[in-house]
Amino acid sequence: MSKKELHPKDYRYVVFSDEAAGFQFLTKSTATSEETITWKDGNTYPLVKVQISSASHPFFTGEEKIIDTEGRVDRFKARAEKAKQLRESLGNKVKKAAKETEKKQAKDKK
Repeated sequence: MSKKELHPKDYRYVVFSDEAAGFQFLTKSTATSEETITWKDGNTYPLVKVQISSASHPFFTGEEKIIDTEGRVDRFKARAEKAKQLRESLGNKVKKAAKETEKKQAKDKK
């Protein structure tokens, strides 16, 4: 394959729509779609629906909008909390064992 055949030739204007945020934008793409939409300029373009865009993703917006239909965020937070509690309890056990060792060593020196 030569370099001339490397890039697709079917670039055209396509409207991407983030239904959750009510955000749409027009850009060139090779994405295909059976749906079309009449854009603000009066022309009809293929419509590609997306779940997350710059309007709804917290990295871009600076807001925290969590779209979680399977409880993944809650499970993650629960695991993180459990790990924190385990670290704290292990830390307390280590401190207690160290104190007991010091007491034993102090008794043995006497």
